This record gives sequence, C-alpha cells and structure tokens, in this order.
Amino acid sequence: MDLDYPAEAEEFRLEIRAWLNEHLPEGWDEADHSMNDEERESFNIEWPKKLFSGGWICASWPTEYGGKGLSTMQAVVLNEEFARVGAPMRGDFFGDTLVGPTILQWGSEEQKKEFLPGILRGQIRWCQGFSEPEAGSDLAALQCKAELDGDEWVINGQKVWTTQAQDADYVFLLARTDPDVSKHAGISYLLVPMDQEGVEIRPIEQVDGSGEFNEVFFSNARCPKDNVVGGLNNGWKVAMTTLGFERGTSATTSYRRFETELNAIIDIAKENGKIDDPIIRQRLAVAHTKVKLMQINGLRSLTARLNKTRDPGVAALGATNKMFWSEYHRDVMELYLDVAGMPGQILDGYFDADSKDPNHRRGKANYPVNGLQAAFFFSRSETIWGGTAEIQRNIVGERVLGLPKEPKPPK
Repeated sequence: MDLDYPAEAEEFRLEIRAWLNEHLPEGWDEADHSMNDEERESFNIEWPKKLFSGGWICASWPTEYGGKGLSTMQAVVLNEEFARVGAPMRGDFFGDTLVGPTILQWGSEEQKKEFLPGILRGQIRWCQGFSEPEAGSDLAALQCKAELDGDEWVINGQKVWTTQAQDADYVFLLARTDPDVSKHAGISYLLVPMDQEGVEIRPIEQVDGSGEFNEVFFSNARCPKDNVVGGLNNGWKVAMTTLGFERGTSATTSYRRFETELNAIIDIAKENGKIDDPIIRQRLAVAHTKVKLMQINGLRSLTARLNKTRDPGVAALGATNKMFWSEYHRDVMELYLDVAGMPGQILDGYFDADSKDPNHRRGKANYPVNGLQAAFFFSRSETIWGGTAEIQRNIVGERVLGLPKEPKPPK
C-alpha cells in the first residue's frame, strides 16, 4: 500500500485547490457558512457552468470526448480535493459515473457522439433500471423483456428502487432479449427514453418523507434498435462494468461521509454527557477504528489498481468493503440513537435538503428529519442494495477462500 503520492499528483492538487479557492462562494469552507434560498438557487445554476468551463466534469474521460484525459492518480486527487471542501463535482451521478464510462468502454462511435456530449454538459439526466421485484441480488433472474419490432425495441416489464426516475431523461436498463438461452446469456443493455407513452413512474415514499426511489413500469415502451450498448445479449458483461464504475476513483474519499457523521455523533455525546459513559466511549472508539480501516482499504484498492494487481485477495476488496462499510453504517446509526437518547427521536428540524451540515434537515417539508435521522433510515437499506451482505459473503467464501458454491434450492 502506497501512502505517498507522486510529486506530479501533489502539483496537480495545488492546481485544483487554487481553482476551488477562486470559484467557490466566499466563506464556503467556514463551519457556519450557509446560503439563503436565493443564493442556493443561484449556486445550483452557476456551479455546473463553472465546473464545465473548468473541465472538471468527467475530467478523466479522453480529450477527444470532452474530458481532460486525467490519469488515475490525477482523478483520485481531484476527488479528494472536492471532497475536502464539500464541493459538488458532477452534473448527474448516473450519467457521469456509471453510464457515461460504460458507453466509453462498450459503446459504438455513434452512441458516443449522441450521448456523451449531453452527459458532459449535464443536459441529459439518467436513472438505472437493473433491479426488479424478483431480481435483486439474483439480478440475472430479471424478467423485463425487449422484443425487436422493425427498427425499435419494444419493452415490457417492471423495475424497482429506481433512483431519480422521476427526473430522468433516459434509463439504462437490462432487458431479456433471448429467453431461450441461459439467464446470464440472454440479456441486453439498452438506453431507453423516459418521456414517452408506455413509461409509468410510481414514487416509493420512504418513512422520512423522501421519495427518490421509484417503481417504473414499461408497457410497450420503445427505443431505437441501435441503442443496445456492447452488443446484443452481452448485457451481463456490460452491466458488470457499470457496477465496477460505481466504486471508481472514490476509493480514497468514500470514508469521509462516515467520518463526518461520526464526528457529529461525538459532538452530541460531548454536549449531553454521554461521552462519560465508558461503554459509549468504547463503541465510539470502535467506530473510529473502523472508519480508519475504510481509509486504509481505500488506499489498498488504489495501490492495487495502479499496480494492476491480480491477487484474488485484493480482487475481493470490493465485496469485503461493501460488506464492511454497510454493516458499520447500520451499527453506528444505532449508536447515534443511543447517544442522542429520546431527543434523537423527535422531529425538531427545519427543511433544507441542500445543506452541507451533517445535521441538516431533509425529507419533506412536513417531515423534517435531521441528517443523522435520515442516515439512520437509509442505513437500513445499505446492506441490501448493490449486493446483499449475504451475497458478498458468498463471493468472499467462493472466490477467495475456495469454499464450495452455495447449494441451490431444490426445484
């Protein structure tokens, strides 16, 4: 594991830091900095323009497709500097981080020309259509189907837990295009317009009042024949690439949100005297240790990527990291409730969904949970989405420890 970055990476860090100092609003890095509604609205409009003019959106993309062609180390440093000051650095997560890089790797030249400029400029919003009611951890069991009708695919089926579907222009989805082959072999990766007849979106309202998850129903929805990415019936391989991009160059920054939350919990413990409870102190110390382990594992993942390590133990870091942080987050949010006591169960907040404060209020205006309360609710799902903890253990057991495959249930 390398702890020291090369000199050229540190030089690049200074360049990014100078740009942020010049373009972020005055006082952004101050703990009590806040914006009124008018200032927030103006920032949300102007900031993406500044990112685009600076070339920071999709900066790791090749220059011929509008990026800066950053190296892996430069991309890591870019993420670290934006995370350090809490500055937004993308127009659309699903476009910038998932489907854009997938199109770069698997897409035709025509697809790159059609979709990448809109992603780069933040003009196309995306959502991901993978999970189905009966195909979550066993994604290959999906039933959504696409049938060719002339020059168009006709799509029928259902997707669930589709984040931001209500705002998306396109969905990148997996559909079964050949029902007569093995379940992994008959899947294709399609780019489907959302604004059309035959696409119905039903929000799934969460307990905190938020509704970013959705059910999406496709009833004879259509997309062009050429909107298959990576070739017909090759969708499983393409999808695995997309899921790999989800970790991307955030390996050395993903621990920061947990560190910020833990510091907020420690502050509460100091304020209400729970810090004097030896059991609470011990649990806080364990949580701190685990956050540091996430930071170290992020550096291990980066080192393995830079060195192109093929050791199976390193290859399993993705599974172990997902299992580790999701279970940590569930446990530390329960610790938050124990530290906060009854006040932690009272809705006494204001509504500001865009606040940088880890205790910011979110959800809906009529259900103003604070940030830690919202994190508690969301943490209940994190051991499930992106591969359940049980599935991650299977991966480690079979691919790293060489254990026999889990027996399949009898038919």
